[in-house]
Amino acid sequence: MEAIASITPEIIETTPAAPPVAPKLISGSEALMMALVAEGVDTIFGYPGGAIMPVYDALYDFQDRLNHILVRHEQGAAHAAEGYARVTGRAGVCLVTSGPGATNLVTGIADALIDSTPMVCIVGQVAKKLLGTDAFQEADVMGVTMPITKWNYQITDADEVPDVISKAFYIAQSGRPGPVLIDITKSAQLELMTKPFAYERCQSIISYRPRLVPKLEQVEAAARLINSAKRPYVLVGHGVQIAKAEAELLTFVEKTGIPVATTLLGQSTISTAHPLYVGWLGMHGNYGANVMTDQADVVIAIGMRFDDRVTGDASKFIKQAKVVHIEIDPSEIDKIIRADAPVVGDAKEALNALLSLVNPNDHTVWRNEFRKYDVVEHETITQPVLNTAEGKIRMGEVVNMLSEKTNGESILVTDVGQHQMMASRYYQFRRPNSLVTSGGMGTMGFALPAAFGAQVGAPDRQVVAIIGDGCFQMTLQELGTIVQNKQPVKAIILNNNFLGMVRQWQQLFHQRRYSFVELQNPDFITIAKGFGMDGMTCDQRENLSDALDTMLNHDGPFLLEVIVEKEENVFPMVPAGTSVSQIRLK
Repeated sequence: MEAIASITPEIIETTPAAPPVAPKLISGSEALMMALVAEGVDTIFGYPGGAIMPVYDALYDFQDRLNHILVRHEQGAAHAAEGYARVTGRAGVCLVTSGPGATNLVTGIADALIDSTPMVCIVGQVAKKLLGTDAFQEADVMGVTMPITKWNYQITDADEVPDVISKAFYIAQSGRPGPVLIDITKSAQLELMTKPFAYERCQSIISYRPRLVPKLEQVEAAARLINSAKRPYVLVGHGVQIAKAEAELLTFVEKTGIPVATTLLGQSTISTAHPLYVGWLGMHGNYGANVMTDQADVVIAIGMRFDDRVTGDASKFIKQAKVVHIEIDPSEIDKIIRADAPVVGDAKEALNALLSLVNPNDHTVWRNEFRKYDVVEHETITQPVLNTAEGKIRMGEVVNMLSEKTNGESILVTDVGQHQMMASRYYQFRRPNSLVTSGGMGTMGFALPAAFGAQVGAPDRQVVAIIGDGCFQMTLQELGTIVQNKQPVKAIILNNNFLGMVRQWQQLFHQRRYSFVELQNPDFITIAKGFGMDGMTCDQRENLSDALDTMLNHDGPFLLEVIVEKEENVFPMVPAGTSVSQIRLK
């Protein structure tokens, strides 16, 4: 036995090699979920439907990583995503189905484009083989959204999902931010990828290279104009907040002593209490801030686009001034107002580059010129609004009292119309990034869902929506979203039973021919309570303070309806098509 053992070949016991395991392949829907998680998305505003159902099925397994908020209408999803994006600086995400689900997003997408708001909209589409057949809920969303998106793309192959989603977020959030739409066919949602999922964040695209750092020669030319100016004037737009350049702006103006005005969307970039702040521009902006544009010898426009609400008749706007235009979007340079010293780049980078080139200065005498107009405006407009004891409550009273009670530190979300202008006039902003409103599109129905989105994005800040009675009725169903998600949004309806701004124009420019502007309103508080939201109505001036306290101190969402003067007008006013020098005080 022993001899036999000695000749027996040595036996090495080994574990049989396991057969190779093929990497798990996942569906397009699961790939979409994994891509959103990899991109850092935490919240989705959406509404399910047939053509996006596979994605929603995948979402069921990602609820611990992706907070999906079920809105009551797709337009509400878009505005909520805008509100979220405006306070966070990150792209808001919408998820909806095809056809009407997608087209209901269109108003919000257009709103986001013109107000430079990053948003990624993912919409379902019919299966690839049904494209072009007029299948159920098929719509040419690509064609519809092409002019109102920064980029749109239709996914027909599951393998495309990671790269397309990566590009979508990069494009939406870089350069001048804006909305991106991804149309994904149902077949691409259902089919398996043919390769393992891998995600890499997009950092650049060959054909898309927004310039962040401006050219040195452009900055030097701007600095020469600024240093030579006797009556320089800084006009600040939304682009400064987008670039998170509030601190750089403050350093720049404090070094140079230049007075600062903002556009509507630029409000809250600088505290209204800062001695260099002279007001806001535009059709209903401050008297001095508007009129003095015609006195400046150098205008430094930063992150703004000279829209008609600022310029009035653009052919007569700042004709006497040299213009420095700092703007990340080169298509805005020379589009409306010619720039003597264009600076293409990110506002933060441009201001940092300018800081070492501009001279310390003091323009006290020039700044004091603005204050003369402030006195006139206060005596003619502000004081009568805030110190009246007769008639119904005025909109300015409500906003002014709210401003005092919140120390100017709330995030204000406004709709569009008279209440929007009153909010901008009478709220004293003390913190950056504190106004969310629809500036370019002027979208009624924006405020309620946008306030909800802003509260989700900024849970540590108090969010107050200021809404007109007409606007409120366009998206009031989102009360249900607010209640279901337990967001402590406070909403104030300034109820004058009119489409107030249209009525004002009919009064001033159409011989008081009030054509279809009076509203027979429902009981807003009963509606709110029907959704489960507490609320109250205030129609007496002596009760206003207590009513605001009740709202602000309420634990949870609250709706306050304030019955205001029916035919109050907003002044100052630069009538459409006129120059800023023709501004009206009454």
